[in-house]
Amino acid sequence: MKKQYKKIICLFFGAAILAGCSEDFLEVDSRQYIDVEDQGIITPEQYVNGIYGMLTEWDYAFSYLGITEMLSDNADKGSSPSDTGGDKKELDDLVFTSSSGSFGAMWTNWYKAIGRATNAIEYTEGYGITDEAYKNRLIGEAKFLRAFNYFYLVRGFGDVPLQHISLVERAPKADVYAYIEADLLDAIDKLPLKSDYTSANLGRATKGAAQALLAKVYMYEQKWQQSYDMATTVISSGQYGLESDYAVLWRASSENGTESIFEVQARGEVVAHGVQQYSETQGARGTSGWGWGFNTPSQNLLDAYNAEGDVVRRDATIIFAGETLWDGREVSASVENPMYNEKAYSSANAGAGDGDKNIRVLRLAEIYLIQAEAANALGNDATALASLNLVRERVNLPAATGGGTDLRNLIWKERRLELAFEHDRWFDLVRTGQAQAAMAAAGKTFIVGTQELFPIPYNQLIQTPEMTQNPGY
Repeated sequence: MKKQYKKIICLFFGAAILAGCSEDFLEVDSRQYIDVEDQGIITPEQYVNGIYGMLTEWDYAFSYLGITEMLSDNADKGSSPSDTGGDKKELDDLVFTSSSGSFGAMWTNWYKAIGRATNAIEYTEGYGITDEAYKNRLIGEAKFLRAFNYFYLVRGFGDVPLQHISLVERAPKADVYAYIEADLLDAIDKLPLKSDYTSANLGRATKGAAQALLAKVYMYEQKWQQSYDMATTVISSGQYGLESDYAVLWRASSENGTESIFEVQARGEVVAHGVQQYSETQGARGTSGWGWGFNTPSQNLLDAYNAEGDVVRRDATIIFAGETLWDGREVSASVENPMYNEKAYSSANAGAGDGDKNIRVLRLAEIYLIQAEAANALGNDATALASLNLVRERVNLPAATGGGTDLRNLIWKERRLELAFEHDRWFDLVRTGQAQAAMAAAGKTFIVGTQELFPIPYNQLIQTPEMTQNPGY
């Protein structure tokens, strides 16, 4: 079942081959792949696979959780009170600084992935592949992944260097978004539909994935007509459908299923591994548990589900101490934390270090909510309600009504309940201007004018003192 990307062998026997292990976060030395090429062991497809490999790194099992979920009102640090998790307590308490390690880890990961993508494109273009469709597909995958990584950087840090232009000068956010758009538009032209992939290649970036990501990018830019049009294209493509049962979305049975637009592929076997320790770091903690207990659902999130009467999504998202899970696993009432993230749970692998769980990144329900938000912004509340209510109907909630600002707020609330622990909540709070109020309701102080952006990592500024820091850090 786990056939995807078998050639990502231990990230090519260590990240050094393609991206280097130096502290030069922004720079990827092209000489590192010339040596490999001379040995005759790297093909363009392997090169592209190495970009996907960055998504399975340890960073995504810990640092990523900190800066996408623990910051927000969805999650608490978890674990034991005395276990800070490095910088996780300061992230949870919103007292982070430029020295908080999670920002540096993800900055490095995203830029290494971008460097791999750029080198893979150049390598593929010059390799002499005669099958144009195959060559274009590989280039399209690399451009999708490059855009994907830049999207995280620009959402988190604002103005950031465009690696092909400068390793020091931060490009204006608008220029970064323009570059992302160009990559995705080219990827759309080059990539096949999901249905055109063989089973061995299922899970690779597709035309629909590039369209879905572009719809989301346009939403962040408030390009509402473009966002609506692109979301509608994905929805009407016939390639995707809503799973009938919300609860199965994070189980092995639905991997790359009808609702899946893009997800990180996992293998669960050494040396080709899934996301290193993603399930383990978030598993139930204690002598009868199976993990470290980090990134736990907050009381604030539980209250939001209960206030909405949203039993289906609540119980599919949260593991409660003392419950019996869908697969028969009994969660002891004596585990250390009262709640855990069920979307990170692996039935077969539980807390094993080599994870076997695919991580869902883009799925159709979010595209309906993007379409709804864009339609509402355009004054088309009838379409907005129709899209919103398709998502609500699946989880047995009554149809929403209303329009204008009230409807916009309902759509934002729906994003939280539908997408909790799918690593978007913090970015949603910032882009919609809800961060200060939401953090206050969660008992935290959000610093307006500073914490809308992450700090540029301290170690990066030590290397490149000419690079500017974000305000307030």
